Amino acid sequence: MNTITVIGAGNVGATCANVIAHKDLADELVLLDIKEGLAEGKALDIWQTSSINHFNTRVIGSTNDYLKTKGSGIIVVTSGIPRKPGMSRDDLIKTNANIVKEVTEKAIKYSPDAIIIVVSNPLDVMTYAAYLAANKDPHKVFGMAGILDTGRYKAFLANALGVSPYDIHAMLLGGHGDTMVPLPRYTSVSGIPVTELLGKEEIDKIVERTRKGGGELVSLMGTSAWYAPGAAVSQMVEAIVDNQKRVFPVCAYLDGEYGLKKIYLGVPVKLGKNGVEEIIEISLNTEEMKLLSSSADSVKKVMKVLDDLKLFEE
Repeated sequence: MNTITVIGAGNVGATCANVIAHKDLADELVLLDIKEGLAEGKALDIWQTSSINHFNTRVIGSTNDYLKTKGSGIIVVTSGIPRKPGMSRDDLIKTNANIVKEVTEKAIKYSPDAIIIVVSNPLDVMTYAAYLAANKDPHKVFGMAGILDTGRYKAFLANALGVSPYDIHAMLLGGHGDTMVPLPRYTSVSGIPVTELLGKEEIDKIVERTRKGGGELVSLMGTSAWYAPGAAVSQMVEAIVDNQKRVFPVCAYLDGEYGLKKIYLGVPVKLGKNGVEEIIEISLNTEEMKLLSSSADSVKKVMKVLDDLKLFEE
């Protein structure tokens, strides 16, 4: 791929850019931010590791000059602010939706055919905002959350079992946050169902810790995570660039799948050069379907907040 753009040079954006560069996934990587000099400095720092870490991807920083992103095949959107003390959920949605709308519209002007991956929070509704701003096929606009959440789930299971996280295969569904739906029934260790290796009580504790995984890190560090989110979105970029047809949980647009319509929600997809190439519907039992429906209801409430703001009306 010629050019990949990462919008937002904060911790997540810079980590994502660093991993993409190390994997040599593009001829050029553009890191863009609104803060003067931040993207240029981080891009220069990454590029200065190229001879040490043996990669050729040219890393370029830019302060709000979208012309430099022209012709990007993939645009990763990490822009937004964290929720501040005293800030309501609706205020956060309004602020970040305006940011995502602005950066998506500016980026798509110069790269109309780009695939857009959203990382900004609240993830599900910000992906919806980017979709509305881009006004393009929803299979080319989707969000990163499931790979991160699954990564946390696998890490906790690896610790509990004393095994390599490589050997753990897992899937989860739903919104990013407390309403996510981990699926122990679809979790295995080298083909052995995790339910054969751990008791229900221990699995339930791991599931609950996974749901609150982001909050645990905030309480420890005083800020949101960045290594795992940056690595997770880079894995999605790699699957697209190399047309790997990987099956990942992705925040994708549903139009009837799982009985849900006109909503962005985490589901298993096949990811390749065309973006979301297939949404995979797995069989869910009554309890799992109930949890997924509850997760969808929570996301729809947040989507309604965005719709009521009328940011995307002509």
